[in-house]
Amino acid sequence: MNDNRFMSGTNAEAAQIDLGLRSYMLGVYNHMTTALAITGFFALGLSFLAGPSINELTSIGYMVYGSPLKWLIMLAPIGMVFYISARLNRISAQKARNLFYIYAGLMGLSLSSLLLVYTGASVVRVFFITAAAFAALSIYGYTTKKSLSGLGSFLMMGVFGLIIAQIVNIFMASTQLDFMISIIGVLIFAGLTAYDTQKIKHMYLAGDNNEAAGKKSVLGALTLYLDFILMFQFLLMFLGNRE
Repeated sequence: MNDNRFMSGTNAEAAQIDLGLRSYMLGVYNHMTTALAITGFFALGLSFLAGPSINELTSIGYMVYGSPLKWLIMLAPIGMVFYISARLNRISAQKARNLFYIYAGLMGLSLSSLLLVYTGASVVRVFFITAAAFAALSIYGYTTKKSLSGLGSFLMMGVFGLIIAQIVNIFMASTQLDFMISIIGVLIFAGLTAYDTQKIKHMYLAGDNNEAAGKKSVLGALTLYLDFILMFQFLLMFLGNRE
């Protein structure tokens, strides 16, 4: 009888942990989805004001993309993500969430030029391809029993290699290298999506208070958001049709 009580208590505790984990992951995906919606809103808004294409800019378009202001718009998200990462342990979960959403807005402004370079139909098509691939990879990362930890260092090396290749290609302007970069970029961030999902899942601790869980949720959402955005950009380079 005591054994039965022990087993019942253990099962109840396991069920509680499972419920908490699902709630935590739902929070991660909700924050990420909200951030993507904010990014889309700001990207569409600025591209609408800037003109129908990169070759037909309005006065606002010239002010944004034809002046040093474009560098501020491009670099602001990078500075913001470093700021959030550095300050996460010193700020509240609510402030971290607000900063994440501000970052998503800045990213939308930065990505708005893509809507002027690529056709609207190809942007929408690639977005849904990215969303489907991301969902499948994230589900795999969440459900698989196989440890993906070994992929982490390999994929991060790939990211650094990708950055170096992109810098080199700025000077070479090689279409073949550009094509290779886009394919490799898609593969790297596809792998990171599964890896990061599993890592975020393992970050959950049943004993965390609301503040600690909230910060982890924001950090997880930021990580998956970046995986989604970067996979989308590389897929757009690979599959997108230019204006």
